[in-house]
Amino acid sequence: MIRLGVVATLLASLVSPAKPGGSTSPSIATTPTTDSADKTVVVMLGTGMPRPDPEASGPAAAVLVGSRVFLFDAGPGIMRRMAAAKLPINGVTALFITHLHSDHTLGLPDLIFTSWVMGRRQPLEAYGPHGLKAMTADIIAAWSQDEDIRTNGLEHEAPNGYAVNVHEIAPGVVYDSGGVRVTAIPVLHGDWKEAYGYRIDTPTRSVVISGDTRPSNALIAASHNVDVLVHEVYSAARLAPEKRPGGGDWPLYMHQFHTSDVELGRIAAVDKPKLLVLTHIIRMGATDDDLVRGVREGGFTGRVEVGRDLARY
Repeated sequence: MIRLGVVATLLASLVSPAKPGGSTSPSIATTPTTDSADKTVVVMLGTGMPRPDPEASGPAAAVLVGSRVFLFDAGPGIMRRMAAAKLPINGVTALFITHLHSDHTLGLPDLIFTSWVMGRRQPLEAYGPHGLKAMTADIIAAWSQDEDIRTNGLEHEAPNGYAVNVHEIAPGVVYDSGGVRVTAIPVLHGDWKEAYGYRIDTPTRSVVISGDTRPSNALIAASHNVDVLVHEVYSAARLAPEKRPGGGDWPLYMHQFHTSDVELGRIAAVDKPKLLVLTHIIRMGATDDDLVRGVREGGFTGRVEVGRDLARY
């Protein structure tokens, strides 16, 4: 954790210009070399945002700890990305939802039902904000005919194999088992009353996944010196009102809901993660080099990767 005085100084700097940093190219991240059963790997399953992009599925990341799979968010295309990453398609150890925006949850029916059809027999353990129980119940009700046909017809699927055990959470430790501790961090995502980032501590690494957020005091404090910081980003240089209905409020929306590359550079300059991975990338035409340049302008000189679907770190 970092001292509150440092956090206050950082937050103040986020609304004032920062001196440009270096402009070196992002370095190539490598998978940890430990051979233990606790080896921890971050797999980017979806690095996109609501605009459909064939190269960037909806937001989702997996943290692998040995053979266990901890999934964070379930954006569109989640099960096909799981298959492409050669991760289990018959269920994950646990699912953690950051918030209930559609682009983070449209893959939830896919995860629930496809993992069942592919052999899941135990309830899916799902953690997330209040409202996740109602969302999950509505999903299961919406597919009631599918459940009936698959269970009582010639497919002979396991009755209730699609079950989900939903844990509606509050800030703090929400999972602690087998050396893996997951802490929910309240973040600031516009009008959402509940939105979370997550810190994952394993026997070999520490990882923070931001979810969607503007610069948030609690997330900054939780990310100090982590091994991997996976953080959402938009291009500050490309931000401008858009020519569409409501597009005049686009800059205001972005400032209230998201974090720019320059702001992220200021955050990372204080937190000093060993590796910064950009995700939920709102490019607005920006290239990888543009995004890294923005991070450098914010003052971070460490390792940066512009996230790609299926990349492992």
